[in-house]
Amino acid sequence: MMESKLLKIEALLRLLSMGFLVLTACLLGLDSQTKTLYYSVKRTASFKDLNAFMALVEVASVAAGYNLLQMFRCFIYHNWFKGNSKGSYLNLAWVCFLLDQTAVYVVFAANSAGVEASLIAVFGERSFQWMKLCNKYTRFCFQVGGALACGYVASLLMAVISCISASSLFRLYSPKQFLLLKGRR
Repeated sequence: MMESKLLKIEALLRLLSMGFLVLTACLLGLDSQTKTLYYSVKRTASFKDLNAFMALVEVASVAAGYNLLQMFRCFIYHNWFKGNSKGSYLNLAWVCFLLDQTAVYVVFAANSAGVEASLIAVFGERSFQWMKLCNKYTRFCFQVGGALACGYVASLLMAVISCISASSLFRLYSPKQFLLLKGRR
């Protein structure tokens, strides 16, 4: 009964994180702004200008697809097995736990790289002669900020999902003996 509720919560959290990841990818991937500089030169700012933003769009898209696949696993597991899996799906639980951990770390790292790149866009870097972008492309920068906020919300949701995955895995083990499955002696 409790495992059934946990699967429903996990599916809901995966749906929410998938929505935020898709929103991150769309806000960044479709973001561009064109300005006329120096009376005749047109310059367009887009996510392709910084490699960190390109990587974030790719990582968010792949992570959204991963969450979609895992959400299907939750529905199939809930409907076919009715949450009754006393130790028979240990390998699947380990794989899901490790993949969830990896997904959280990669999404968080890509978001952090995006924040670093956006700080360069906001403040510039005198020693490298990189000019500020956000004083000229304000809509672009606000949209990037929204995408990064959505990415961090998705990271937080995926961290909660990873905790659920860990509890689902370690519930299969005996609390009294190290690395012994429940029901086996």
